[in-house]
Amino acid sequence: MSEVTKIKFGTDGWRAIIAKEFTVENVARVSFATGNWVKNNFDNPTIVVGHDCRFAGELFAETATKVFASQGIKVILAKGFVSTPMVSLGAVKNNASLGVVLTASHNPPSYNGYKLKGHFGGPLSPEHVQEVEDMIPNENTVDLSADIDDLVAAGLVEYQDLEKMYIDQVKESFDIEAIKNCGLNFAYDAMYGAGQNVLKKIFPDMTFLHCEHNPSFMGQAPEPIAKNLNEFSELIKAKGNIAAGLATDGDADRIGLFNSKGEFVDSHHILLLLTHYLHKVKGLNGKVVVAASTTPRVERLAKLWNLDFDMVKIGFKYIAGQMVTEDVLVGGEESGGIAIKGHIPERDGIWMGLVIFEFMAKSGKTLEELVNEVYELVGEFKYWRDDLHLKEELKQEVIANCKADKYSSFGPYKVQDVNTIDGFKYIFNDDEWLMIRPSGTEPVLRAYAESKTLEGAKAILKAAKEELGIA
Repeated sequence: MSEVTKIKFGTDGWRAIIAKEFTVENVARVSFATGNWVKNNFDNPTIVVGHDCRFAGELFAETATKVFASQGIKVILAKGFVSTPMVSLGAVKNNASLGVVLTASHNPPSYNGYKLKGHFGGPLSPEHVQEVEDMIPNENTVDLSADIDDLVAAGLVEYQDLEKMYIDQVKESFDIEAIKNCGLNFAYDAMYGAGQNVLKKIFPDMTFLHCEHNPSFMGQAPEPIAKNLNEFSELIKAKGNIAAGLATDGDADRIGLFNSKGEFVDSHHILLLLTHYLHKVKGLNGKVVVAASTTPRVERLAKLWNLDFDMVKIGFKYIAGQMVTEDVLVGGEESGGIAIKGHIPERDGIWMGLVIFEFMAKSGKTLEELVNEVYELVGEFKYWRDDLHLKEELKQEVIANCKADKYSSFGPYKVQDVNTIDGFKYIFNDDEWLMIRPSGTEPVLRAYAESKTLEGAKAILKAAKEELGIA
């Protein structure tokens, strides 16, 4: 018998390479544990199941569905590919016990994955995910030969159009006419991901890129960061009349944003813009919660307006946990996962983009002008991140040195304070910092820096690499 694959859930679900570890048998094993967990925790449970645009998504979603049905659990199965926020919203709207999304999010095209969503419409809490993981059997014993149509006829499976449900929710929640009639042109790059149809159906006149089904993502990991979006940036520059551009990742829960010059607007700026709009313009209150790698300027803005603030470990589940139990206005992290009050406690790239578009439409201001308004409150800043690919020994050596407090300066940058909520955030002064954090899944050391200028941020990273002995 072949060796059993140990299945572990990482920061955001289980990810593996399709046909290597991500197989029908292994998806069935995870689903068996998931079904048992749901039955232990809910009477007459229901699970909402959906898949994104990746290879064999339908096959894997149907595999999970067959396992759940064999356990006597009612399944609401999405018609066609869907985004993660659609499944999370579907869990809430159907009063379901759980949502399961077959997606590898922003990972390369060779990957697929398995995300668990709580009945409240956000990531299942880490302790509950651990309970599921602990129940995964060593092999699949479920007969997968059942026909989905037979399960539908038996009342165990019901198809639902989660995309339409999501679009209806968008139409109810935003001033669509204001966005359509404001005289501004917007663009959207779906990165071939699962959000590709939403804006086409609501704003057919928008400029679209990579909004067709292509499971290979043209070989590009669908992560909406600047270096992956050069084509979109060039399109905005070439058109010359686009006010802002929105990009979302493979399962449409992360946001990328561009201004009219085709310049990337990072998540730190988006968090500030959202807080500005929701509190100052819409008059909403609540706590602001961000991950440890986020700019301190978010805290500065929150304090300016007497809003509660909290910083948590990296991983959206830690933010979602607070959104479920407390009154949170904005929650987000550096990687583009952001959620707001009035929607589900879930990252949602399209939703966040529409908030920004609505802000522009209602204020009559450009994205650049709105960013400048925020700068007037917290100061201008730029941010940069380097992913340093190191041998594991060097990575561990650097982390050991960080833990032992070996670094009092990085070149000319003197350390004033160290924040160790997650990784090591070295504060140099009010406007400059460096953060070093190991990836939990790959031989990568993430280095983040902020300064008043981009040159300043890159200079900090250069000094850091020299101090750490990384060429």
